Amino acid sequence: MTVKIVENQKEREDAYSVRKTVFVEEQAVPLEEEIDAYEDDAEHFIMYNEGSPIAAGRFRFVDGYGKVERICVLKVARKTGAGKAMMNAIESYALKKDIHKLKLNAQTHAIPFYAGLGYEVVSEEFMDAGIPHKTMLKEI
Repeated sequence: MTVKIVENQKEREDAYSVRKTVFVEEQAVPLEEEIDAYEDDAEHFIMYNEGSPIAAGRFRFVDGYGKVERICVLKVARKTGAGKAMMNAIESYALKKDIHKLKLNAQTHAIPFYAGLGYEVVSEEFMDAGIPHKTMLKEI
């Protein structure tokens, strides 16, 4: 498994493909909410396993925080360490950019995963795309 920063249109399409499978097809998020106005402002990440895209994520700098967004792993690659590897790559990128405060909006079922990586819940539950979330922070 290798994680890389998206560098070309094919890699971006691979990242979108993973996101569409997880968020649009599995979780019924409307496509127009999943692929949003911030795509061109974000750094995109893609993970491949033997040439096939299996995970994706994106990162933006918003209001003094590195905002970790759209973290997703295809079903076939869940519970393999792919999500942790994706998060480690994004956190390494943030450090290279001298960004030490990270924020993400976690689906409530994923809170234990992010908590295991050192993120702390800092908000009440709220709905996003019809899915319950909580905001989490981490200093690195």
